[in-house]
Amino acid sequence: MIMKKIPNPQGKGLTPLLTGLADARPNSVLPPKQINQITNELFTSLFVLSARFEFKPVRGKSYWLYLVDNEFRLFAISPDSWSGKVPGQYIGECILQEDITWTIELDELVVNEKWFNDLIDEERKRIVEQLELAKNIETAMPAYNIKIRYYQRLLMYGLGISLKTSMQRAGINQLAYQDAAALLTTK
Repeated sequence: MIMKKIPNPQGKGLTPLLTGLADARPNSVLPPKQINQITNELFTSLFVLSARFEFKPVRGKSYWLYLVDNEFRLFAISPDSWSGKVPGQYIGECILQEDITWTIELDELVVNEKWFNDLIDEERKRIVEQLELAKNIETAMPAYNIKIRYYQRLLMYGLGISLKTSMQRAGINQLAYQDAAALLTTK
C-alpha cells in the first residue's frame, strides 16, 4: 500500500494566517470618531497589545493585565481566581471591544502610583509625537508587523483598520494631527 504524503499536517501556512487576519477585522458598524477619541483608543489599545500573551483574545471577554518581572503580561485569569500566588502586580481589567479596540479599567492601587503614571505619560507623549510627525493621521495607524508576536500582530492590524475606518467616516483621516485637533476647538 502506497501512503500518500499529506502536506502541511500541522495546519501551518497561509490558510490559518488569512483566517486570523479575517478574524482580526472589526465586524461591527464603526462610528465616526474624532481625534481625541482616536488618540485615546490608540494609546489604550497599543498599551494592552504591548503586553505579552500567548492566546487568542475573544471580543467582549475580560482579561487581566499584570506586571510580572518588569514585563506586562495579559492573562485570562482574574486576581481572585488564582489558586496560588498572583504572578505579579495587578494592573487592571482589559476587554477587547467589537471594534478591535481595547479598554482597560485600572486597579485603584496602581492609579496613584508615580512609576505607573510616569510610564503612562511617557507612552502617551510618544504616541502623540508619532501622530504629529505623520503626514496624516491615517498613515500613523498600526499595520501588520511581522516583528511582533502573532496574536498581537493580528490585533494591531485589526486596530489599524478599525481606527482608519472611523476616521474616514469622520472625514479626518487625511488631516495632519494638528489640523484634526483644531477641529475640536472650532466646534
